[in-house]
Amino acid sequence: MKLAVLGGGGFRVPLVYGALLRDSAQPGLEPRVEEVVLYDVSAERLAAMRHVLDQLAAGHDHPPRVLTTTDLDTALRDAAFVFSAIRVGGLAGRTADERVALRLGLLGQETTGPGGIAFALRTIPVAVRMAERVAALAPRAWVINFTNPAGMITEAMRSVLGDRVVGICDSPVGLIRRAAAALGLDPARVSPDYVGLNHLGWLRGLTHEGRDVLPGLLADDVALRRVEEARVFGADWVRTLGALPNEYLYYYYFTRESVAALSGPEPTRGESLVGQQNRFYAAVRERPEHALTEWVRTRRERDASYMAETRDVADAGERDAADLEAGGYEGIALALMAALARGESSTMILNVRNGSAVPGLPAEAVVEIPCVVDGSGVRPLATGPLSGHFLGLVQQVKAVEQTTIEAALTGSARLAVEAFALHPLVDSVGTARELLDGYRAAIPELAAVLPGSP
Repeated sequence: MKLAVLGGGGFRVPLVYGALLRDSAQPGLEPRVEEVVLYDVSAERLAAMRHVLDQLAAGHDHPPRVLTTTDLDTALRDAAFVFSAIRVGGLAGRTADERVALRLGLLGQETTGPGGIAFALRTIPVAVRMAERVAALAPRAWVINFTNPAGMITEAMRSVLGDRVVGICDSPVGLIRRAAAALGLDPARVSPDYVGLNHLGWLRGLTHEGRDVLPGLLADDVALRRVEEARVFGADWVRTLGALPNEYLYYYYFTRESVAALSGPEPTRGESLVGQQNRFYAAVRERPEHALTEWVRTRRERDASYMAETRDVADAGERDAADLEAGGYEGIALALMAALARGESSTMILNVRNGSAVPGLPAEAVVEIPCVVDGSGVRPLATGPLSGHFLGLVQQVKAVEQTTIEAALTGSARLAVEAFALHPLVDSVGTARELLDGYRAAIPELAAVLPGSP
């Protein structure tokens, strides 16, 4: 089978290829993917990733062959799976997502709040055009979307591809893994009650051998300290919620602290990544034979600094070494491909059409919930109703997401202002207008999508 990777010059591509190498090495199993085609708009980035993948493959028998291209149609033609991890506007756009909001005293983050809306506005039209090319050139392909903001992008691509596009994220599986490990349980042997939207969900229960063990975890001071999210949010707050929140909910529950931390003299996350990636690509240009070594070093630096500001504010300590080594979305992508292509049934948390799974949300809304996946497709599992502020927050953010999608697809600056203004992390219509003006001035790709006046 052929796997097309959109955003093939991106930094996480070796994680996916490494997972394919480990899978194809299993005795008696044919490789799930025989050919990987990397597509990117940057030939230089593709060349660097090709060096890394070639060095990863060294010593493996019959590794998936790798091709690179800057032509989208070449990458997509006859693909069985398409993995989308693009970044429209590059890291320059990401830093603008952060800085425009911070200058207005708002959260500056790439997927949550105003930065997430700005990221989606410029990305949705590109993602939909890619979906149209998939439909034309590989109509039977499954699209696995990791392009952020993953929920919004998946929902927009569904307008073309329907159920054949599925969004993935590694935050929920990491939370569940940490909660199970804190209790000394095998994460593969627990069933999570997890529900929400991408980067906005809660682990409300954790069943092991027919019993919900989450209340016991929440009551156990020692075990709870082993869960990074509990250290970040604080034991008192997670007990108040009666649930373990996705790490990104820190930006909602501790907004002022987040803005203060991000507004300091230190570079933003985007600015830090610009420096890291520039050094990586420069090093590979100069010494391509050391590409893999440079990539491993840079990846460790990136992972260790992920959401560091939340841990610093909460005095939660460093990330657990086991978490850094456990892997993330590449494992989800591989399990998803295995279930769809070979019928290896699995239950996993995915971004999918709601239908009636989450009461109180529109049927067409993309939600992040447990699903059963096998050779027949993806089936969302019904969840218990959300209540109180959980439901209110999810409904408000979903309304913002759907307004953002409509704004991006119609080029409506008026709807873009509405999306900014209705987000719970933006405090006024006037500020929403300033956000749109600031983002259009700083990000050419966004200005091209929304050229008119509000």
